Amino acid sequence: MSDLPNNREPEPTGAGPAPPVWRTYPEAIALILRGGTARTGVKVALVVGTLLSAVNQGATILGGHATEATWARVAVNYLVPYLVASAGYLAAFRVQDRR
Repeated sequence: MSDLPNNREPEPTGAGPAPPVWRTYPEAIALILRGGTARTGVKVALVVGTLLSAVNQGATILGGHATEATWARVAVNYLVPYLVASAGYLAAFRVQDRR
């Protein structure tokens, strides 16, 4: 859990870029699409996607029987971990308005 209260933005620490603060889901989606979560998401996607692809599609690919559907599955094996890691990363930086 984050130590940040949900009613204010995090203060910059001076070490690295400011965290990707967001309030609405469209803002979070925009951050993901602009690459605001790429540093975290790509690392996770490479490891998890490679493992999933090797386990689930490895024999088909190495056997030379990969089809377009096989490569679509491989793409999903990388996309899903990227999106999950991005959502997890952004969850710590959501700022909610006081009501």
